[in-house]
Amino acid sequence: MSAVKMDGKALSDKVRGSILAETEALKQRGITPGLAVIIVGNDPASEIYVRNKEKACAACGFYSEKYALPAETTQDELLGLIAQLNESPRISGILCQMPVPAHISAQAVIDAIDPRKDVDAFHPVNVGKIMVGDFDFVPCTPAGVMELLAAYQIDPAGKECVVIGRSNIVGKPMAMLLLHKHGTVTLCHSRTQGLDEVCRRADILIAAVGKAGFVTPDMVKDGAVVIDVGINRNAAGKVCGDVDPAVMEKASYMTPVPGGAGPMTITMLMKNTLKAAKLQNGL
Repeated sequence: MSAVKMDGKALSDKVRGSILAETEALKQRGITPGLAVIIVGNDPASEIYVRNKEKACAACGFYSEKYALPAETTQDELLGLIAQLNESPRISGILCQMPVPAHISAQAVIDAIDPRKDVDAFHPVNVGKIMVGDFDFVPCTPAGVMELLAAYQIDPAGKECVVIGRSNIVGKPMAMLLLHKHGTVTLCHSRTQGLDEVCRRADILIAAVGKAGFVTPDMVKDGAVVIDVGINRNAAGKVCGDVDPAVMEKASYMTPVPGGAGPMTITMLMKNTLKAAKLQNGL
């Protein structure tokens, strides 16, 4: 058996097409979704992400602003910029690329963004809404995973769902979204005892640990759905995921890296920005 490859690139293109169509309809009513992206300092990986976000905005017909600030920018200066963007009628969504330099508190930055413009869904208000299941925005990677599961008609209801990784960005919100879809969820991390055994129970296994090839075939039961959220580089410098590619021979469905969960992440950011624009205009 070899798993069906879950094509995140094709699904991303399809979703972006529908976002563009909806944006064009909004423009007829005088509304253009706008995204402001802030980057502080020059982290090469962050610069690539920001470029990709600018391209995505253009593809979806959005207005966008980019603020590339020097590494020595003070926290007060950054919070001042966020305050201006909170008030700007042209900006529907605000995103500050993480990590920020050490002298700036990431939490202070997250807290400063108006929850209605928090398209990353990191603000405590939005985190709380996800917890109770009454949310406007969801962090982009977990949202993309749920979109992929839906596209391949994989229903978490009643299934054993195992998430490896407990970050605020992926692991925790991922667990809540699966729970809201009636999955039975186990959230694993570096101190989980008997991790291999827990993973082998999973009908749906989601790996978000940030370690190349961490999930090996012996950790996966036959026919499991495996979602690989990791983006790493192996010893040869090649992009790879958290899951050993050999798992393809055991899984029923699996996301490749690259081209699986990754393309969906930025697309869901666009979806959140479109939703923000509609909410801010009472739609």
